[in-house]
Amino acid sequence: LNKAIASKNEDKKGSKGSSKSDTTESGKTAVVFSLKNEVGGLVKALRLFQEKHVNMVHIESRKSRRRSSEVEIFVDCECGKTEFNELIQLLKFQTTIVTLNPPENIWTEEEGKELEDVLWFPRKISELDRCSRRVLMYGSELDADHPRLQGFKDNVYRQRRKYFVDVAMGYKYGAGMQKQMRIFAAIHIPKIALREIHQPIPRVEYTEEETKTWGIVFRELSKLYPTHACREYLKNFPLLTKYCGYREDNVPQLEDVSRFLKERSGFTVRPVAGYLSPRDFLAGLAYRVFHCTQYVRHGSDPLYTPEPEYVGFCHEERTEPVEKHLKRPDTLLWVGEDTCHELLGHVPLLADPKFAQFSQEIGLASLGASDDDVQKLAT
Repeated sequence: LNKAIASKNEDKKGSKGSSKSDTTESGKTAVVFSLKNEVGGLVKALRLFQEKHVNMVHIESRKSRRRSSEVEIFVDCECGKTEFNELIQLLKFQTTIVTLNPPENIWTEEEGKELEDVLWFPRKISELDRCSRRVLMYGSELDADHPRLQGFKDNVYRQRRKYFVDVAMGYKYGAGMQKQMRIFAAIHIPKIALREIHQPIPRVEYTEEETKTWGIVFRELSKLYPTHACREYLKNFPLLTKYCGYREDNVPQLEDVSRFLKERSGFTVRPVAGYLSPRDFLAGLAYRVFHCTQYVRHGSDPLYTPEPEYVGFCHEERTEPVEKHLKRPDTLLWVGEDTCHELLGHVPLLADPKFAQFSQEIGLASLGASDDDVQKLAT
């Protein structure tokens, strides 16, 4: 019935010569108005939306921050420009405050073009599956003639790296959890608890060679932490040793690390096959998700790995002493992204709530941003 009435009204307006953009072309906008907290107040206000044929897409209410005796109503709506202007005039007579929150050009022809210019970004955490599969470097493509890459001529190591690629590519957010969620729902587990369900990260049985390589890196860096690490790092590292198996003779499992981070700062970990673009990596931070590799660097050179953390900003390879290289302002170190780097370099700081919040804010700022802005955020 309402649709029929609206159609008749539009026909009448069209017969009077009104422009199409003012009557029939719809735009999306939002309005916030404040009402006295009394019976029937909201019904009266919403009746105006019906009278003006304004389609309400979403509505919320909250306690007013201005006056404790009032409530604020937020409405997402869809309508023509004329109907919206008429609605606002009526609301001003019946409500205390009216706040408009639309872009000024919502009914212009440029709206569609502007939306087309926005780059894709994940709207929900499950869409990070798409980001995690856009890997720029797996490790198997590395140049075996690199002066520090003799280990990549090792076919056994290459096959091992392929195994880690398959594990990461096979991981999917929430996969295989539908049955468990149905069981939990049947026994009335609260919905908020169901949100904590996630697909466990596959556990890896590391080889003796991989554990030995991890142990060398762990031992050497542990000597430097007391004098070179920040206060937040030093606070969290012992906790990782206690709860996540950070030891010289044990490579930590990402599932244990992810659960620890979730409790400490709200971050979680998901496996990734290799190097991600800055845009995809930062998108994960926006959802407090840290993409983490599971493979270990080759044991022939345990204190160095050629895979860059900032591949776009490395102008030359590091074939000379670190001290000499650091003096050059136009170059950055090739910092490898294996699990030693991720677990010993990033995770201890992500366990700090303030650093985690800061990381998420950088990630949020990257969503839909230009390539130039993403590069700035990534460095």
